[in-house]
Amino acid sequence: MQEEQIREALNAHWRASAAGDANAEHDIYDDNAICDYPQSGERILGRNNLQALRSHHPGKPSGFNVKRILGKGDLWVTEYTIIYQGRPAYTVSIMEFRNGKVVHETQYFADPFEAPAWRSQWVQRIA
Repeated sequence: MQEEQIREALNAHWRASAAGDANAEHDIYDDNAICDYPQSGERILGRNNLQALRSHHPGKPSGFNVKRILGKGDLWVTEYTIIYQGRPAYTVSIMEFRNGKVVHETQYFADPFEAPAWRSQWVQRIA
């Protein structure tokens, strides 16, 4: 699969995720895809289980914003923010492609935290 096609597939995936279109959102995955959530120690096996899990999420996201997509060949990374129950979750998705479909995804979720004052002289604040 060409990199332009992968980028198009990723853009369609993230648009569908933001719109809550569970069917279109999961078109990108291979039937036997694996999705890992390292922070909770969970592994989801197969596209059907992944779609079912996300479709039954009790705190469905109310906001979704892709910051950037970077990748080459079969390895792609998306940095984005999801709003769950009014709170942002800063998220990174690492996707591995084979034959045009995602065969493995790892997602990391991080809560925001207040920047410590002691380092203010060396940093620039970003939104």
